[in-house]
Amino acid sequence: MKEGETYQEFLKREFDPGQLFDKPEPLKGIRVLEVCYVVLGPAACDYLAEFGAEVIKFEGQRGDQMRFVTPYAFFWKNMSPGLEIENHNKYWVGMHMGNPKAKEIFLDLVQKSDVVVDNLTPGRLAEWGMSYKELKEVNPRLIQLHVSGYGSWGPWTGRTSYDAVAQSMGALAPITGFEDRGPIKSGVWIADWITGLMCAVSIMAALNYRERTGQGQFIDYMQVENVIRWLDWTWLYTFKTGRDRPRAGNRDLAACPSDLFRCTDGWVALAAFSKEEFKGLCQAMDQMSLYERYSEPLDRLNDDNAREILGIVTQWALTRKVEEVEEFADRFGFAAARVLEAKDVYHSPHFRDRTTVQEYDDALYGPMVQHCYPPRMSETPSRLKWSSRPLGFDNEYVFTKILGLPQDEVRSLQDEGVIFKWNPKIPSHCPPPDWDGKRGIKLG
Repeated sequence: MKEGETYQEFLKREFDPGQLFDKPEPLKGIRVLEVCYVVLGPAACDYLAEFGAEVIKFEGQRGDQMRFVTPYAFFWKNMSPGLEIENHNKYWVGMHMGNPKAKEIFLDLVQKSDVVVDNLTPGRLAEWGMSYKELKEVNPRLIQLHVSGYGSWGPWTGRTSYDAVAQSMGALAPITGFEDRGPIKSGVWIADWITGLMCAVSIMAALNYRERTGQGQFIDYMQVENVIRWLDWTWLYTFKTGRDRPRAGNRDLAACPSDLFRCTDGWVALAAFSKEEFKGLCQAMDQMSLYERYSEPLDRLNDDNAREILGIVTQWALTRKVEEVEEFADRFGFAAARVLEAKDVYHSPHFRDRTTVQEYDDALYGPMVQHCYPPRMSETPSRLKWSSRPLGFDNEYVFTKILGLPQDEVRSLQDEGVIFKWNPKIPSHCPPPDWDGKRGIKLG
């Protein structure tokens, strides 16, 4: 630390956004082959790519399904937001994986790679002669991760799964929602994104094991199992009591008060669980008799008591502005924060200052402002370098610079339909209409 510098000032200097691209990437030198569609697998590889892994993404002629998944049919310069958000910093190859020549190319790349990730129907790579058994013969140090809705074995293997299905099959949707209504799924693809994150964590664990032993391995990841794992206390409660966890709206059944409350000008999230926090809330509400009755946190978890407390807080909040509740929280020592909308977070100076939201100039799509993955790392931070790309955009780079094929062989593979680029008749395959034919091309 510099003389006279506070610890917070020291940390801010350590994480200076202006030094972001001057620092090394923690996964630089790790090559990942991605044979994935939709969100699960691509999200896992996106986590790795933002921390510096060289991710090569393979698509069939129709392209990733997410090229056509976009809110209200909204596209930005032919790009689907549904595709873009889990596909940063990747190299894009169009290749017919079922073609025998494609198998030869893929196995040659496997020799030069560290990780293969696929989320195809279980057994599909095996049908093409590219199962883990065959891949590890080519590269014994290889780590392969297969992720699917129900795993590679078991009674449900092969069934189709999407995020809404996984939330339901993993028992998340049935415990989400208000007690007098039906199940509700999360407003975002939470089962996809968190499974993708945990896939990336498992790959990192396997890389660490390989670093120590030299051995690769196969990772089978089941999306629904992942949903089951992060339902906090639900499973032990059900196991020991024989009762299902009920839907309770925004109320926290294990901490009271903890809920969302309507104010005169918006909504606020409020929590005051410890004795000190609850005392502060009661002081703010001028309800010290409530504290005298329910000072102990466990007393507040009785259902009747909790409903009484939440009812009083609800009526109090209805008479206050959000800003007032936040000020009371700071003054009296409980937790409260306004319920932000996406645009509020997008423009928040706090998140810009921490580079949670990063600005970068994409060669194809122009200025972009997007959220980057935590954690914030002082020496090897994650970063956004470029956005998603048209189908087959990086064919030449991958086949000539990485694999070492001569240009005439690449042209021959293209003529035979083994490899290909975007279909001009499908806009979401294509570069932006104003593309000059050069911007964004990786030349090695």
